[in-house]
Amino acid sequence: MEKRQVGARSVSFLTRGGTILRMDETRHPATLTTVPSANEVQTVNNSSESPLVVVANRLPVQAPARGRGPWTRSPGGLADALHNTLVDRGGVWIGWPGGRQTIGLPKDLGYGLQPVALDAGDLRGYYDGFSNATLWPLYHDVIRQPVYHRAWWHDYERVNARFADAVAATAAPNAAVWIHDYHLQLVPALVRERRPDLRIGFFLHIPFPPADLFARLPWREELLDGVAGADLVGFQTPRDADNFCEAEARFANATRPSYLRSSTNDKHIAAFPVSIDFEHWNEIAHLPEVEKRVAELREQLGNPRAVLLGVDRLDYTKGIEQRLHAFRELLTEGRLAVPDAVLVQVASPSRDRVSAYRNERGRIEQLVGEINGDFARVGTPAVHYIHQPLEPVEVAPLYRAADVMLVTPIRDGMNLVAKEFVASRYADHGVLVLSEFAGAAHELTDALLINPHDIEGIKRAILTALSLPEVETIRRMRALRTTVKNHTVFDWAKRFLDALALAG
Repeated sequence: MEKRQVGARSVSFLTRGGTILRMDETRHPATLTTVPSANEVQTVNNSSESPLVVVANRLPVQAPARGRGPWTRSPGGLADALHNTLVDRGGVWIGWPGGRQTIGLPKDLGYGLQPVALDAGDLRGYYDGFSNATLWPLYHDVIRQPVYHRAWWHDYERVNARFADAVAATAAPNAAVWIHDYHLQLVPALVRERRPDLRIGFFLHIPFPPADLFARLPWREELLDGVAGADLVGFQTPRDADNFCEAEARFANATRPSYLRSSTNDKHIAAFPVSIDFEHWNEIAHLPEVEKRVAELREQLGNPRAVLLGVDRLDYTKGIEQRLHAFRELLTEGRLAVPDAVLVQVASPSRDRVSAYRNERGRIEQLVGEINGDFARVGTPAVHYIHQPLEPVEVAPLYRAADVMLVTPIRDGMNLVAKEFVASRYADHGVLVLSEFAGAAHELTDALLINPHDIEGIKRAILTALSLPEVETIRRMRALRTTVKNHTVFDWAKRFLDALALAG
């Protein structure tokens, strides 16, 4: 146990394996408030009440294209982890189904689905607006200027209340409720008000900013009050947890209701680094069709000596521009040359309705065009650019074909691409170049860590990665694989819920 000074208060931390757990010393019971009736929300569920309730912006299923065919489960390690957890424990997942259609929602998942309706106005204000044009840039160190619209804030309040109503009407007495991410930061307190009997956990998947940046938000106290409704608050890194504690100390609303003051005194704050399904990616990498595709890719790329790879959502936080600038300078200086070295950049479409993302796409595609205009040869681009969503079986061959994986976000809560790459490299070759501002850098210390703002540093890391002796690349990759294999997304889910059981 150690004590640290956070703002004006001395706070106790219990350190466990690189995480921190904050525990204020006083405990008080919550006060009783009203509970909405179950008939206020219609649930596609296997039981009338649920012992575990997962709350996220989206349901873990996708509607059929053009309304034809069955719904399918959404891909991704996080969805799989929560799916398995709900199957094991029983419960319901609350979220937006991705559109207006709810007919045909699966009833055979092993747990229930409860859709929360969002219309076009909700999406403009709550999602595109406040979540992704206000909170996202603010929480990512103001890489782009946040926009503070009061109308967006009111949409955010209204939608969060809708989610809270769904939880209150669904959860069994004394159930565990696990609320996810920045879209729903008001939900913990709203649920606490409606259902004080519940054990409430909240996990933030993106970074939490330093208090001086968070201070800019006009509704800072309201968001802190919202998270204060949780018994357990989880973050990706100890730094994020520290930032939150400092914000609480500086800006927590002294006039917050008694049930929030009580829950704050009883709140645990900890780092729970999220991970991936290691075995899933390892198995995909071993598939014969993936192995065949790896050889095809290398041939299609011109059998270069060096294949550099970036796989990202098209997002201004991912450092794609800086990565491209570094590659162009290496070509300009003659330290790399086409066709001996090529860069493959996957930039999956993301939030096209938000102007900052449309602008980012324009900048990246212009830069790709300039590099290819200056350095490509007939039939051999310098940069192979893919602006399409790819399935794991399509990404895995790229992971296997790459010599150097470039994960260079300006700021990232975790970055699971880095871990997917490592899980795919069963032959123990390949080098990971990783931003020190990605949450994954706290665990993947055998990567080549770089400052993504330092173009010269990125260039040095690329050249170092290409010149490392084979024995050193194998040593590093084996260490990275051990780390990812021993801390999977399933371990993450279990640790969080075990901690919530103790905190509630």
